[in-house]
Amino acid sequence: MTGRHREGQPYSLVYRRVWDGPARAEAERLNQVWPEWAVFYSLSKRSFYAVARWDSPRLVAVEDVTSEGLEERMREAEMTRFVPRGRAA
Repeated sequence: MTGRHREGQPYSLVYRRVWDGPARAEAERLNQVWPEWAVFYSLSKRSFYAVARWDSPRLVAVEDVTSEGLEERMREAEMTRFVPRGRAA
């Protein structure tokens, strides 16, 4: 039997790989720039997600594959938040 996990083998350090490091760093940057949003990067979907932190009767969440696209969707969601809805006649 061979391999690193064989009984009696000395302990060895394993390199810890940071998957999608730049994208995760970009999500953290967006968290700082957009305080009213919680921004995440999904490793499995390779997409950026943002969930609004303001009070709303329903969940406000947006998604995009690029950080630039996510910011645009966040802007659009904020605009609908402030645009008054028409009253029924």
